[in-house]
Amino acid sequence: MKLVRGAWKLLVGIKDALVLVAMLLFFALLFAALNSRPSTPAIKDGALVLDLDGPIVEQPEEVPALAFVSGQQIGRQYRLRDVVHAIDAARTDTRVKAIVLDLDRFGGAYPAILAEVAEALVRVRQSGKPVLAYATGYTDGSYRLAAAASEIWVDPLGGTIFSGPGGSRLYYKGLIDKLGVTTHVFRVGKFKSAVEPYTRADESPESRAASQALYGSLFEQWKNAIAQARPKARVDGWLTQPSRIVQAAGGDLGKASLESGIVDKLGDRLTFGRRVAEIVGADKDKPAGSFKQIRYASYVQANPAPNDGEIGVVTVAGEIVDGKAGPGTAGGDTISKYILDGLAEKKLKALVVRVDSPGGSVMASERIRLAVLEAKRRGLPIVVSMGGVAASGGYWVSMPGEVIFADPGTITGSIGVFGVLPSFEKSLAKIGITSDGVKLTPLAGQPDIVAGINDEAGALIQSSMEQVYGQFLARVSQSRKIPVARVDEIAQGRVWEGGTARQLGLVDRFGTLDDALKEAARRAKLDPAKAKPVYLEKKPSWAAQIAQQIGDSEDENGSAPTDALGRIAWEQRQVLARAAGDVRRLAMAGGIQARCLECGAVGPAQVMAGDQRLLDLLLARFGL
Repeated sequence: MKLVRGAWKLLVGIKDALVLVAMLLFFALLFAALNSRPSTPAIKDGALVLDLDGPIVEQPEEVPALAFVSGQQIGRQYRLRDVVHAIDAARTDTRVKAIVLDLDRFGGAYPAILAEVAEALVRVRQSGKPVLAYATGYTDGSYRLAAAASEIWVDPLGGTIFSGPGGSRLYYKGLIDKLGVTTHVFRVGKFKSAVEPYTRADESPESRAASQALYGSLFEQWKNAIAQARPKARVDGWLTQPSRIVQAAGGDLGKASLESGIVDKLGDRLTFGRRVAEIVGADKDKPAGSFKQIRYASYVQANPAPNDGEIGVVTVAGEIVDGKAGPGTAGGDTISKYILDGLAEKKLKALVVRVDSPGGSVMASERIRLAVLEAKRRGLPIVVSMGGVAASGGYWVSMPGEVIFADPGTITGSIGVFGVLPSFEKSLAKIGITSDGVKLTPLAGQPDIVAGINDEAGALIQSSMEQVYGQFLARVSQSRKIPVARVDEIAQGRVWEGGTARQLGLVDRFGTLDDALKEAARRAKLDPAKAKPVYLEKKPSWAAQIAQQIGDSEDENGSAPTDALGRIAWEQRQVLARAAGDVRRLAMAGGIQARCLECGAVGPAQVMAGDQRLLDLLLARFGL
């Protein structure tokens, strides 16, 4: 029997080895096939189709290598600089006869990012090329882009619904009390509301006042942008009494949108396709409603953004975390290594720090700041370019900048720190579990999650928080040339939009990443018109490239609804899921945090799988 078992194990081992070899050969051949395509795809005349079925972000997350094998849905994210570069290239490209915006499943973006893309579309429109937008239903973010189009179409069964920024947050104090968990909160900054879900059942007056000011400013910017792009659109009624407008149109959202000048045409996709075909030509061999198209992915591949210059650009995107992290998350070790390696390997003449982060770990933020300071020590001019959000830890890494660019809609500030430590002595007591032990010093075993955090440990942690906050203030004071007392007044964890931040001296100028690159070139005594960037980042792995290419070739657009009512509900669900995930991450995070919780409420509609599962559990708990 032993001989039989041994032979069987050998056969199984050989089988597993052959399967592994076969899989490796399959992926190698697949990779070779995908990369055998011409590096510059042939672009024929037609309409450049921006089928934005995902969010526009500063730095897309890397697609899991085996996502398509496991059946996991490959979420699409669009890199801001690629989108803007493609639009600008299309403006002067004679092969591109028009730009088509397909916004049915647009995943949103921060206000500053929407503004930059919309401005690029306006430049195309002003050049004389048509820009046509189509969606079944428009909400705030998608309409911000559509307003830049020369023609806005909506499906007759669709319409528009505008809700403005803001919404509900989740507060866990009642649940925490029922579970008997003791939440030890340490913070500095009366507006630092990231810890409130643990300590309150509702929003504090300070947080409410700050949120109203922030959201109010962003909403005014949105309304002004729409009025400038679409002066005939009567938006005010849709923001104050939308039900009256829709009722006057017999409950027909599409008709009400048309009569209000919000959209130009009602038509299904077939009719819209025929309209585009009138401009760019029809595809004779394809079904009715088809038109000559230029795929976005192919156009980006054929028109890559410059990436071989002397101005280093390091991107701090997503949550700032300790250690290493992939694209879309700012690992302190990873980002600092990119900078230090760039200084060692590249002939850099200047450094631009592109920040699109709500913050995170103080230690990771400091690690990135020190790497930037090393570039400054070597004589490189440092210019900071803020994207959609550069708050808390995102502002921490911005402080070495000699000049800071932002957009009026950039969310920044949130200068404050906090920490959250739960303990479970009451929870354990409910089920008859207690704890005891020998403690020779007040800090023995502290912070103790099973017996509770004592006063000595609590005082020590709070003192550490105050010391870090003091360093935050001092560094802002030094870099921005503002007295510490004044910095403390405008700090306290309060979040500002870019316009107010500029008035307060937290940023210097309004401008995009391109403006920051030109400023860095001038400071490095280079010709701004000829200076090019080199992005200090790691290229996606070959497996991730395969997964993304397969995802790009899929026809499925995901499960996000396209009608206006369904879209509003879906977007709010994403906000709640993200909020639940934020609170979960705060509870699990170690060390002192500099993070902005309010920032996520106006960001792109994207959540992690774990966040969605947590929200599903909470909704199920309440029978929803």
